[in-house]
Amino acid sequence: MASATATVTPSPAATAPAAPAVALTLANVVYEKKGAIAYVTINRPKVLNALNTPTWLDLRTAFEDARCRVTVGKPVIAAVNGFALGGGGTQRLPRLVGKGRALQLLLSGEMISAQEAYRIGLVNEIVPAADLITRAEAILNEIASNAPIAVKFALEAANKGLETSQGEGLLLEASYFGLCAATEDKKEGTSAFLEKRAPRFRGR
Repeated sequence: MASATATVTPSPAATAPAAPAVALTLANVVYEKKGAIAYVTINRPKVLNALNTPTWLDLRTAFEDARCRVTVGKPVIAAVNGFALGGGGTQRLPRLVGKGRALQLLLSGEMISAQEAYRIGLVNEIVPAADLITRAEAILNEIASNAPIAVKFALEAANKGLETSQGEGLLLEASYFGLCAATEDKKEGTSAFLEKRAPRFRGR
């Protein structure tokens, strides 16, 4: 089994000047950067990429390095090829598939197929293994083509909103919308739409 997680940075204009690539040598994770995308791949094939404490620490090191190189927006796509045995299931799973289905999976230990995971909303897409990374890159590049500040606030609103009531979440969304409306990128997006051209966002 092999699994990879990719994280994307915002468009180049929204980042600080590019720093020289720094190679990280990790025991259980392969970490590399290609353009605006960082690739974090668990590399423990003999144990089907099972997670242990050293692997968690390697993952943390890789993601911290990826995140410190961007100023706004840190969307992450998990491109999974094989078994997906994730931690934190008692908290994350109910939020994704609902309490009833989550409890059935948690208490029974039932294994489900990729098709069933897609049906219940646990995964977004199913693609052939050969197209897995290509498809993940396409989604990440589509995200990166949007206004970086808007991407950042959309992520924060969705994540923080899960920890509050819907009313509080809507207030947070309205606050972020107001901040986005005052940016140069908002003006650029409107102009690009009216002029029927691709926008040139600058993260301001």
